[in-house]
Amino acid sequence: MPNCGVCLKPTSGSDSYHRPCLQRLFGIGKFPKFDTIDLSTLYRQATEMAGKMSISGAQEKVSVALSTDQSELRIAATGGRYILKPEPARFPSVPQNEHVTMLMASLVGIETPPLGLVWLKDGSPAYLIKRFDRLDDGRKLQVEDFCQLSERPLKDKYQGSAEECVRILKRYASEPPIEVRKLFQVLLFSWWVANGDHHLKNLSLLTTPEGIRHLSPAYDLLCTRLAIPTDMDLSLSILGKKSKLKRASWLDFAAYCELPTRAAERLLSEQIAATEPAIRLVRSSFLSDEHKQEYIEILNLNTAVLSA
Repeated sequence: MPNCGVCLKPTSGSDSYHRPCLQRLFGIGKFPKFDTIDLSTLYRQATEMAGKMSISGAQEKVSVALSTDQSELRIAATGGRYILKPEPARFPSVPQNEHVTMLMASLVGIETPPLGLVWLKDGSPAYLIKRFDRLDDGRKLQVEDFCQLSERPLKDKYQGSAEECVRILKRYASEPPIEVRKLFQVLLFSWWVANGDHHLKNLSLLTTPEGIRHLSPAYDLLCTRLAIPTDMDLSLSILGKKSKLKRASWLDFAAYCELPTRAAERLLSEQIAATEPAIRLVRSSFLSDEHKQEYIEILNLNTAVLSA
């Protein structure tokens, strides 16, 4: 039986997706037509859209939307409700990597948008995620990434620190204690999965129609070490450190965040407890067998660090 391209659990027969998973992703219980786009077309469209879309980042991506009758998924330079990210030319398996990593984030209660894997006309995989800055009526919500909020130019997105992110939340979030706790959890998870590219533009404040400002759902979470084995450092330093963090490092950062010790210990315990379910997700993923084994080794190693 194949595994669902959304949740990675087995499906019945030859189905590629569960109906409830498609309902959450598209609002309809069947996969829309998407058999006219191949990888070369996506690369060309991504190049044409570069600089025109309100989506940052170096990886090729395009905006897509459902047709009016919801029967087809189409590339849309404007009004897109989804972001589609094909496999980069330089690094293999990035869509599968980001897909399973985002599902793993949900294991510890990190909010994520609806997402899944899709396959292009030529059979290559692409990662699809629903935009969280659009309401059902088409209105756009205000989103400000931490590079903007820190008043840094784009080129300095790697120059921040976890402590600076805490200060940003204390200054701008509607309920700073809640959002700082969520930030701690996201940064801990990102370290746990060996994400060396979690920079200031990969954290954002979202403003609701009621004017409440809170951390946006997580995005751009993946294990960069699978693509770049030498990528051992974090993008954002934690109390001055970008590598060789220990359990004590996270407890010290929790103290900086003004998290009660009991709450910090609980978050670490929850991350440790997520190891086995996360490994099951990795084994069910569409990663290669080699990457699955590498990912599992990373998770076990970092869990051991947190447990020490």
